[in-house]
Amino acid sequence: MACRISELVLDATDPPRLAQFWCAVLGYVKIDEEPDGSIEIGPPDIGFGGPQPTLVLSPSTDPRRGKLPLHIDVNATDRNQDAELERLLALGATPVDVGQTGDEGWHCLADPEGNEFCLLRKRLPPVSTG
Repeated sequence: MACRISELVLDATDPPRLAQFWCAVLGYVKIDEEPDGSIEIGPPDIGFGGPQPTLVLSPSTDPRRGKLPLHIDVNATDRNQDAELERLLALGATPVDVGQTGDEGWHCLADPEGNEFCLLRKRLPPVSTG
């Protein structure tokens, strides 16, 4: 038997703002909010334990030190990469220069708190819930 990723935890100075951004990006909804201000978001009608991991936005005032060793990659499910890039930028993502040449099949972006993520080229089918 193997493990699987059930949730990803991201430190955030403003968990509600980051939760709103990632809900819009991923089509997630707010699942839970803890007394410490942590907000868990995940797929609608499924929540924790489904085929996709949830995200927990955990309040933190600790400053980030350099590039994070882990980042999120996303793929569009219902439009091409260019259209999805436009949508993500409109939601508040910003382009990040990590030394790209312009020939890559991905775009490096940052969420509203500067967490890097990549938009990959390949369109994936939506996750089946049934």
